[in-house]
Amino acid sequence: MIKKEYTFIDLFAGAGGLSEGFIKAGFSPIAHIEMKQDACNTLKTRSAFHYLKAQGKLSIYEDYLKNKVEGTDGSILWNQVPPEVTNAAICATIGEDTINGIFKKVDALKGDKTVDIIIGGPPCQAYSVAGRARMGKAVEEDPRNELYKYYVQFLEKYNPKMFVFENVLGIITAKRGEPFADLKKLVDELGYDMAAKVQIASQHGVLQNRQRVIIVGWKRNASPKYGYPELEIEAMPYTVMNDLFSDLPNRKAGEGKLCEPISYTRPLSEMEYLEKSGIRGVLDFTTQHLARPTNNNDREIYKIAVEMWKDGKRRLNYAKLPARLQKHKNKETFLNRFSVVDPDGCCHTVVAHIAMDGHYYIYPTPNPTMDNVRSITVREAARLQSFPDDYFFEGSRTSALMQIGNAVPVILAQRIAEAIKKKL
Repeated sequence: MIKKEYTFIDLFAGAGGLSEGFIKAGFSPIAHIEMKQDACNTLKTRSAFHYLKAQGKLSIYEDYLKNKVEGTDGSILWNQVPPEVTNAAICATIGEDTINGIFKKVDALKGDKTVDIIIGGPPCQAYSVAGRARMGKAVEEDPRNELYKYYVQFLEKYNPKMFVFENVLGIITAKRGEPFADLKKLVDELGYDMAAKVQIASQHGVLQNRQRVIIVGWKRNASPKYGYPELEIEAMPYTVMNDLFSDLPNRKAGEGKLCEPISYTRPLSEMEYLEKSGIRGVLDFTTQHLARPTNNNDREIYKIAVEMWKDGKRRLNYAKLPARLQKHKNKETFLNRFSVVDPDGCCHTVVAHIAMDGHYYIYPTPNPTMDNVRSITVREAARLQSFPDDYFFEGSRTSALMQIGNAVPVILAQRIAEAIKKKL
């Protein structure tokens, strides 16, 4: 017998990139657990979207986006759907003192359903190169190093057939590999085998060269046998500028609003990648096409960076800029801190730090001038992570960019989910 709808719980859910991929593949969420309020609000808004879409009431969601006032949360929308829809997003920090309370909430949402799969990626500062560089020795004592143990407690309680655990490459080598070995040992004791593989997003339908470790675990004694899902490597014939950005209206630095509907400048029929991938979403407009303001000094550097890229794809070295433009004392490391998004291929990895500065994600303006250079907009960043255009990120611009940078690319998540579905 083939079961029609498989269920999942999403831990450390963030804005829901992993979850959205599983929903696109036909899985049904029981609960999303996330500690940050804005990300949790984003999950509630997205849950409302999926409910309204299923009910044929998308006009309620459209009205919400068209009339949204900056600085408000999503209550106006959430109040128009049954409470169990938005209650599925549980805003809580997973830890020793909270886990039993979270279990109670999940049990209430779950009812008599079984949990087929658990997905999620514990925050990874402690395993990331940037985190280790920023925190130094303190990284060894960071409590986030231990979060995988709570993930294991969810496996123990809900006994899913499989699990997906996403993280940065450093998880395998951090602390001399001890946390990774410990994770393997703990899931082994629960009757799971697991394997870790590096997946590159650009090989699975995403216009971004993002590398992440995707750990998949499965019940050892399951029949039929499960194993690591086969992800076929796909060619990427599309490019960022022509296929991902070109139907969004022009922006200058500081232009755009967090809350306003944006019309497309090209029909979907001309945007093959956006149509095939589903990134244009189901509405005839998008939102959050907002560019951060920049000062003259930075714009002058942006212009140089874009011109260098156009002249033989050269990258700017910060230490070689004219001295008057150098405002950072550090001229030894991070010399690539001003980087242009490759218009003719895939973007470099989008990270949470995009929230703090846009210099690492300079828009590849075709004819750069001091007036028109900028960093990428919130919506462009979301598209690089393959979020659909009807996805709305609650909170400030900074918060939205952080949520986007921390996410798993939706299409990569979808490919993993589809491959797992075949196993199940």
